[in-house]
Amino acid sequence: MSKKCPTKNPDTIITSHINADFDAIASMLAAQKLYPDSVIIFPGSQEKNLRDFFINSMSYLLNMADVGTTDFSQTKRLVLVDTRQKNRLPHVSFLIDQKEMEIHIYDHHPAMEEDLRGSLEIIRPTGATATILSSVLQEKKIVPTPDEATIMALGIYEDTGLFTYSSTSREDLEQAAFLLGCGASLNTIAGFVVKEIKSEQVTWLHELLNEMKVHKINGIDVSISVISSPSYITDLATIVQKVVRMENLDVFFAIVLMDNKINIIARNRLPEVDAGKILSAFGGGGHAYAASAKIDNQTLAQIEMRLLEQLQKEIKRIQIAKNLMTSPAITIEPHVTCKEAGNLMTQYNINTLLVVDKGKNTYEGYITRQVIEKTLYHKLSGQPVKEYMNSEIRFVSSDADISQIESIIIESKHRILPVIDDGWIRGVITRTNLLNYLVQHNKEITNSETEIGIKRNIKNRQIENILYQRLDNRMIRLLENIGKTGNEMGYHMFVVGGFVRDLLLNRPNEDIDIVVEGDGIEFAKVFAAKEGCRVNPHKKFGTAVIIFPDNFKIDVASSRLEYYKMPAALPIVEKSSIKLDLARRDFTINTLAVSLNPENFGMLIDFFGATRDLKDKTIRTIHNLSFVEDPTRIFRAIKFSNRFGFKIGKVTSNLIKNAITINCFKNLSGLRVLSEIKQIFEEENPIPAIRTMEEYGLEKVLHKKLDIDPKTYQLLESVNKILVWHDLLYTDEEYPRWSVYFMALLNRTSRKVCEQICDRLNMPLKERGILLEKRYRAEKQLILIEQASSYTIQDLYWALIDFKTEYLLYMMALATHEETKKAISNFYTHQKTVRPYIRGRDLMTLGLKPSPVFTAIFNRILNEKLEGRLKTKKEELAFAAEYARNNKLID
Repeated sequence: MSKKCPTKNPDTIITSHINADFDAIASMLAAQKLYPDSVIIFPGSQEKNLRDFFINSMSYLLNMADVGTTDFSQTKRLVLVDTRQKNRLPHVSFLIDQKEMEIHIYDHHPAMEEDLRGSLEIIRPTGATATILSSVLQEKKIVPTPDEATIMALGIYEDTGLFTYSSTSREDLEQAAFLLGCGASLNTIAGFVVKEIKSEQVTWLHELLNEMKVHKINGIDVSISVISSPSYITDLATIVQKVVRMENLDVFFAIVLMDNKINIIARNRLPEVDAGKILSAFGGGGHAYAASAKIDNQTLAQIEMRLLEQLQKEIKRIQIAKNLMTSPAITIEPHVTCKEAGNLMTQYNINTLLVVDKGKNTYEGYITRQVIEKTLYHKLSGQPVKEYMNSEIRFVSSDADISQIESIIIESKHRILPVIDDGWIRGVITRTNLLNYLVQHNKEITNSETEIGIKRNIKNRQIENILYQRLDNRMIRLLENIGKTGNEMGYHMFVVGGFVRDLLLNRPNEDIDIVVEGDGIEFAKVFAAKEGCRVNPHKKFGTAVIIFPDNFKIDVASSRLEYYKMPAALPIVEKSSIKLDLARRDFTINTLAVSLNPENFGMLIDFFGATRDLKDKTIRTIHNLSFVEDPTRIFRAIKFSNRFGFKIGKVTSNLIKNAITINCFKNLSGLRVLSEIKQIFEEENPIPAIRTMEEYGLEKVLHKKLDIDPKTYQLLESVNKILVWHDLLYTDEEYPRWSVYFMALLNRTSRKVCEQICDRLNMPLKERGILLEKRYRAEKQLILIEQASSYTIQDLYWALIDFKTEYLLYMMALATHEETKKAISNFYTHQKTVRPYIRGRDLMTLGLKPSPVFTAIFNRILNEKLEGRLKTKKEELAFAAEYARNNKLID
């Protein structure tokens, strides 16, 4: 029960805004401590969580009266808390209109034109009005009871989002501490402000997500969801905040029809948007970052239209490009050498130059100091800048808004952005120009940001759920234990590269690469000791391989950077951070990392836009001299493009062409080229990759006289069909798959050129034998088979039995007659494994002594078995005995 009023004619009335929240109720309670003989008029609340708490837990603390039964004739003072807008105080509007009424205001909301004025105003930009009133109580040395302190602290905790909203002030924290000292119960507070979404609310969360539309308004993305419900939706504000967090939204408006009334809830974190001011046009209010409104007698369509009109009117247009740019732009022509470009950068003390063809008056791209320095390091200073410039053309007009500029410079990682009007370069916007603006922008945002934080770093996101969905229990346990062990050693642990890439692509990959920000070898030893594994360390590179009892392996490396003393050389390795470690990798899609330490387990780290390139299905290199430093990356670009069905980005493609043009392969070890070619030929279908290699002229890297003509592709297609057939047999026999494609590639090439290709690739004797002597022998045998007018099963068996699987598959692909293909396939599936049951010891039981006659007998038995005339060991032994007697080998 509430306290009884000491009088029906109260001198002082305390109230707050309609749809009161915890801060409003806490503030009314605190005000009652300041005005002891006052009466509280409770304005009501739609939030069930708050209503239940008010009725069951705290109404006894308040001296309340019903507005309909109270005599206000003696009321001289009206105390307003947590609002000063008349349209949010309809229940006491008749008191506000009285000219002699003394009005006291306690509020933390920003000022608006229609605000009421009071004879006493205590208004400060705190996170909660309860903070202001608590401070006044503390100054007056009025100590609240533990129950009162709990209610007041609850108001502060809720309105500051547990002190996470950017509106939170130092005073909020200080007053929370004061109230805790007065006995406030954190357990009670946690029960109301820590809200888990309920199962029945999930439907509405999905509804908001499904109905969300994004509107570009004055350069800002505004998300709006419009839904309806036949009944009241409990804790709608909580659901809205869940949507904002899940989608990482800057500005979100939820328009919800329920109980025949339309509710609008707004959340915002941009300084250009004032949610409270926007919703004041609908009779609502709140802060710049959080506001709400309730409307009667209008349709959802009407409200949505009105809201869009209000947004167009109230949202400030973000600073345009002409105010950010530096002018004039310093440019260089495409044919100018890298050395001259470096001199120009030094002269003007700049880090990036626009490349402009002045004859055509066209913008061609840009080149950075980092690229220029690398060209000088690799003795390529005489090369024209057009060979190494970033030719991905992006520019804006002088009236572009900040969202366009951010998208290009930050998300697309452009170092410089030309401002072009009617074909003329007006100036440039650099990263520094944008950074200076964003620093100021963030300072403005700190007082209006919501709980979801500033969306500046979109590189990291939590993918723990993906790990648990797509990895088996053993893999999850390994990653968790790696993180825990590293944590105990004080190291930051990451799983990186292809494992993470394939995880996001939902492709199987059990090649775990671990990077340690610390001593990788020491970690490997400690972890291996715990898991009962062996370790193979490589001190030169700071790497180790952990080998489990079942021979499962994990590669471990200290985070490191690499640099190259000359093009195509092996890298020099030094320790570094995870970012620099990832920066040394070949392509953006291979630069992903996932944190394994317990506190950040499952956090995806993306410094170089890898997730964007996975989404765009594009292979992009990280820097412009990547292929000059390591030409084998060209083969890997083609391999990944073929494997994943990705395209090679325009700039990356141009860099590949340039690297081939300047003959970057001249210093490259043949074995490294061979290794990359093998990997391409081991792919499920390498033919598209071979076509791409030919488009770039990479076959000439092997030999200038190597040609890939239509007949070669026809043979390669035949190889692919045969290997698909073989794979479907599900045999356990392993064979060098790559060799079948390589033999087909060389089929129409002269012996001399083939030998020179093997020399160029420093091919080991075994591989050399496959591509030369043994291939020629298989081709000759195939010719003999196809030229024969007829052949028996025995003839075919003895013609093919000495050839390994790779040659048989090659011969099937090369065969011109269909019956020959069938005959070889039949040999492979049926006759190849035919062997006699009997052994030498069986012949010895017949009285025979070991001699060449054993071979003769076994061969005769094989012939009989091939014809189906011998089926059991007993029959073979009887045949051998008869053969021996007929040839007088035994009595």
